[in-house]
Amino acid sequence: MLTRSRPALAVLGVAALALLGGCGSAAESARPTPSSTPGAASPMDKRHQLEAAKADCMKQQGFKYVPHVTSQGPDTEESRKRTSGDYQALRKYREKYGFGVFAMHVYPKEMGNPQVKPDNAEIDPNWKIQTGLSEAQTKAYRKAKDTCMTTAAGQVLGLKVKSEMDLYNAQNRAMNRALKSAINGDPDMVELAAAMATCLKGKGYAVGDTSPVAMNQSGQKVFLAQEDKLGREQRDDVPDVAPPAKDGEMPMTYAPTLTPEQARPYLAKEIKAALDDLECGKDFYRAYMPKQAAIMQRISDQYGT
Repeated sequence: MLTRSRPALAVLGVAALALLGGCGSAAESARPTPSSTPGAASPMDKRHQLEAAKADCMKQQGFKYVPHVTSQGPDTEESRKRTSGDYQALRKYREKYGFGVFAMHVYPKEMGNPQVKPDNAEIDPNWKIQTGLSEAQTKAYRKAKDTCMTTAAGQVLGLKVKSEMDLYNAQNRAMNRALKSAINGDPDMVELAAAMATCLKGKGYAVGDTSPVAMNQSGQKVFLAQEDKLGREQRDDVPDVAPPAKDGEMPMTYAPTLTPEQARPYLAKEIKAALDDLECGKDFYRAYMPKQAAIMQRISDQYGT
């Protein structure tokens, strides 16, 4: 059973789950750019250095770890259009993938679902290593991995973290702060978000927080919660209801095991909601997406993810 953590921002970031409210557009098209400081490592170099440092440390701990930097895929004209908030490009994506939640089960290879094996080249090889371990070995492996993340993050990124999840939580907090500071305080964005909220309410959707960052996440969060509920129902080692996430920490979500046929009815509902969301928010996303992409890229580079 796959357990995956998704950030509240849907950063799609951690664990290579590109799940933006704009349907992955920023994650697809965001590309590392060369450092402006002569001799300094580029963001992609940092990612490789971080993985190499983790692998060296894991070897010293007696475990095998394969350095793995997730491919971001080709920077296509379509992905660039989605990043810019282009309505037609976003609509084309949402007509097939919705918000990108249940599409993980209907199109597992396209979406890079870690449950797809063994012929999906994008899958982190370390998943296979961990599945071959006993329960005791798995605990020891995860403990060593956290220790090595602490070491590698200090060496490569100059960051002080206590574990792998601590790094992701720190990134999530930084992302939230940056987005809210730059976007929630923008009067134009506030006005566009309010108009989007009014439109969605008119279509029968429940809308709570109408701040720009919340509006970007709201539609997708509904389906992430539904997916998590299904995942929890399939397990007997986690509570049926997700506990409230601590401030600044990413909530743990549990992906269910679903065949494409089982997931299609959920995706159909998600697609309808995603298209309604886009119709109400086409002006909002045109302004929001480029701002979000730039901020996400900057924070991602800082944290080596």
